[in-house]
Amino acid sequence: MTAFSYPVGAVVEGWQARPWPEPVTLEGRYVRVAPLSSAQYSDLYAAVCGPGNAELWTYRPIAMPTSLQDLWMHLAGLVDAVDVVPFAFAPLEGEREGRASGVAGYHAINPANGSVEVGGVLFGPALARTRAATEAIHLLMSHAFDTLGYRRFEWKLDSLNEPSRRAAERLGFAYEGRFRNHMVVKGRNRDTDWFSVTAEEWPSVREGHERWLDPANFDEQGRQRTRLRTHDCVRSPRS
Repeated sequence: MTAFSYPVGAVVEGWQARPWPEPVTLEGRYVRVAPLSSAQYSDLYAAVCGPGNAELWTYRPIAMPTSLQDLWMHLAGLVDAVDVVPFAFAPLEGEREGRASGVAGYHAINPANGSVEVGGVLFGPALARTRAATEAIHLLMSHAFDTLGYRRFEWKLDSLNEPSRRAAERLGFAYEGRFRNHMVVKGRNRDTDWFSVTAEEWPSVREGHERWLDPANFDEQGRQRTRLRTHDCVRSPRS
């Protein structure tokens, strides 16, 4: 047994580098998460680039594309990136049933340390704030933790992006801190706030998600009976 003169972290028993995430299809009750491909670009253009959708692009690295060709080039860059595994979300109910209506991907993938980020989250208005949207992120988290064995799942956001902050907190992510002057986006400063869920926290977060997503939690019109309250399971370091 090795003795140390200073405090050290706990041993991670049997740790081995985790596999790189592959493009897989994840089937839920309310949404299908599928690898992003050009077959979905037209549907995505209708979902996130319509009149009145410009605000969805406020915190993204580019302004809202004004043509399918522009969106195509943006999304193709994600598909071709060697360090991103992008997905499209198609709700299985509602006005856009079966049509891609949002995107996100695995970013900052670090198999050696078992860490991965959900990044580039973009929901069209028909998908945002629905049970399909919640399930989409839940499926990505479940795949990372339960299938791939990752230890840490991150969510990072512009510190001024309050909708993204509320989504992270609602989904059970704990606030970790702020990286000041972290990036320059569209010529403007971006301070980045970091959130995460760890493998130790995931069982409680998963239980909260599954309880909320249970069909019994919704009435005949699909309205929730009880709110998602994962923050009761995971206490933020700043609280």
